[in-house]
Amino acid sequence: MSQKWYIKGELILNCSCSVFCPCVISLGEHAPTEGYCQGWAGVHIEEGLYGNSKLDGLNIGLLLDIPGNMGRGNWTAALYIDDRADGAASSGLEKIFTGQAGGSTGLLKILVGEFLGTQHLPISYARNGDTRIFNIPKKIEGTIVPVMGGNRKDPVVIQNSGYWISHDVTVAKAETSKVRDFGRVWNFDGRSAEICQIDWSG
Repeated sequence: MSQKWYIKGELILNCSCSVFCPCVISLGEHAPTEGYCQGWAGVHIEEGLYGNSKLDGLNIGLLLDIPGNMGRGNWTAALYIDDRADGAASSGLEKIFTGQAGGSTGLLKILVGEFLGTQHLPISYARNGDTRIFNIPKKIEGTIVPVMGGNRKDPVVIQNSGYWISHDVTVAKAETSKVRDFGRVWNFDGRSAEICQIDWSG
């Protein structure tokens, strides 16, 4: 049985779309700019709980390979869980990020057609000013920067969207981005990214 859970923190996502990914605004009704979507996501949990297991401070990675329109499903996905998570936290995180725990991430259970598995690895998620730096050694490494608006001081933010990840999405791009796992060898330097504050529960 799944437990009650919640996660508050930040998510970054980088994909193969040119800046900016249309899926965020069209809610999956518009095709990705390349006709398919390949990407990865990193999550830093500032505060979280699965049942009685604390999730505070843990990091998560996702690899996503989507053959076309996001809303049509048939995604291929892999999950990376912070190796600092104990057994109960790790089990809870796997349920949350595969949609089995229901709630905010429940859609993943429907959209993912092939799950490549879970790996428990060191994962770092750092912030340097406005820049986010994500790393899973020899698997995923990315440096994400927000796109600045007309005043050159504040980032462009999409607000009040129906995007399931977050209602407010900071438009960003990858300064550097490399994926090397599960037969995928991707380089998304300069491609679309987003930064989201998340508040999920189930």
